[in-house]
Amino acid sequence: MAKKTPVRYTDREFSSIRSALVNYAKRYYPEQIKDFSDASFASFMIDSVAYVGDMLSFYLDYQANEGFINTAGEYNNLIKLGRQLGYKFKGRPSSYGLAQFYVMVPANAAGLGPDENYIPTLLRGSEFSSESGASFLLTEDVKFSKASNQTVVGRVDETTGVPTYYAIRAPGTVVSGRVIEESYTIGNFEKFLRVKLADPNCTEILSVFDQEGHEYFEVDYLSNNVIYKDIANYASDSNLVPSVLRPFVAARRFVFERENGSSYLQFGYGSEDEATSPSVAEPSTVVLNMHGKNYKTDEFFDPSKLLDTDKFGIGPSNTTITIKYRIVDSSNINVPSQSLTNTRRTFLGFDDPTQLVAGTVTTVRNSIEVSNEEPILGSVSIPTSEELRRRIFDTFATQDRAVTTTDMEAFVYAMPPHYGAIKRCKVVKDSDSFKRNINLYVLAEGSDGALATATTTLKENLKMWLNSRKMVHDTIDVMNGRIINVGIEFTIIADPDHNKTEVLSECTRLLREKFKQPKYLGEPLSITEIYSTLSGKVRGLLDVKKVKYVKKTNGSYSTTSFDMNTAKSADGRYIVAPLNAAFEIKYPTFDIKGAAE
Repeated sequence: MAKKTPVRYTDREFSSIRSALVNYAKRYYPEQIKDFSDASFASFMIDSVAYVGDMLSFYLDYQANEGFINTAGEYNNLIKLGRQLGYKFKGRPSSYGLAQFYVMVPANAAGLGPDENYIPTLLRGSEFSSESGASFLLTEDVKFSKASNQTVVGRVDETTGVPTYYAIRAPGTVVSGRVIEESYTIGNFEKFLRVKLADPNCTEILSVFDQEGHEYFEVDYLSNNVIYKDIANYASDSNLVPSVLRPFVAARRFVFERENGSSYLQFGYGSEDEATSPSVAEPSTVVLNMHGKNYKTDEFFDPSKLLDTDKFGIGPSNTTITIKYRIVDSSNINVPSQSLTNTRRTFLGFDDPTQLVAGTVTTVRNSIEVSNEEPILGSVSIPTSEELRRRIFDTFATQDRAVTTTDMEAFVYAMPPHYGAIKRCKVVKDSDSFKRNINLYVLAEGSDGALATATTTLKENLKMWLNSRKMVHDTIDVMNGRIINVGIEFTIIADPDHNKTEVLSECTRLLREKFKQPKYLGEPLSITEIYSTLSGKVRGLLDVKKVKYVKKTNGSYSTTSFDMNTAKSADGRYIVAPLNAAFEIKYPTFDIKGAAE
């Protein structure tokens, strides 16, 4: 008897599996199976096995592809894989900007200025909204009593002409979103307790307290047991340094995670005994081998781990925790200038409210107004799969330090969402500087989803964020990038046997999908990219005859001066972009036009 050869496992799609099974049956069962027609029982059995084999092969390939960042297609799988490499998905970023606040304060007895007792402080958390309904929160207290604030006469006595009220103007920063507060009853102790938030659009955890008054702190990883908090500076240099950083023990802590479209808080598994007497270690005893002192002999020192416990923090049990967080969804978007005008809810503070007249306090409270002189930007769309893939690789390469230009760009995109967000950035070494100066060109996203110039506040936040991770000798100048709006004009040759209108429509759709995202700063425009996008992908398309990029001007397009012809490469295959400029097809529906022959 001849030796039976096994089925080739490389033939995995339906047709190849079926063909292999038919050949197998003809070779080894020539007398038993002779009828392979579509209506035969043998054909039914072979088709059934081939179908099962085809489905199993598909799922095997699918699972294998989803296990690697380069080939993963599902968004949630990319997030999980990125977490393994240290990338934390930020969710939908926030819009962050500067606003001007106004208040009417009664005049003092002499009518020569506002009554200082009634000058309020607009407290953090006050809520405002734009004309479109977008909600914004005040991120820091606004003190109307500062001498730098502008004060003018607001009202006068019609009879005497003596001022009765003064109007005070003060700046403050706002962030998009609204606050949600939820309470959860926690039963018996559970290791690594996980709490799911009701709203998946959480972008920032504001506070977590249990019913005993214990505060839980957010950390990057549960192994981090020390946090650094801003403490008000009461020293003589408080005007220059309003706050100082101090280490605090975070025995009770949690990490914030996103998974499968939901938001979670995860706690550790330490006991209450570990919270009774924790103390921050003296760094010198950890780092330095000094004679006569107690020290640890660890060769590695991590300033985020200064406690002896390794239980990943204390988890809540037999209590009720209250979680306050901020959400950003599709209703919280970027807004143009002069559109933040509505006051929803304000919190005011006075030096001595017991000495004030309630009616006058109400008048002061009701007089609060708000306006934004410049657009509030920074809220960009959630990154696409390709953008997410790129950010994961960049984050892993940085290893939480900014040394190379790639490191710096990765940290720009990793900025916490409550600071705002950058859509595109480019790091360039300043050739005119004798020092280690870096020019960082940035662009934000406007209210219409297109590229926009970053606001002053957003750039300041970015610089503050990078200063904590850059090399000590580096200096950073955050500068506005340039936007070059372009369009595509192309001509195709359609098969006479096909409807040329339908062929052209499909070609236009593919190009609009391909170029819906703007280029990166300094990234060239490839002409051959248009040919490759259409080639072999549209039925009835014989050839792409002509392709051309055109500069878009006038109207709402950018005013950046740029010569498309002089920037074209010698071989004519691409158009070179300046390092501080990004190409963008602002309106793909209108800016991509084609003709069919």
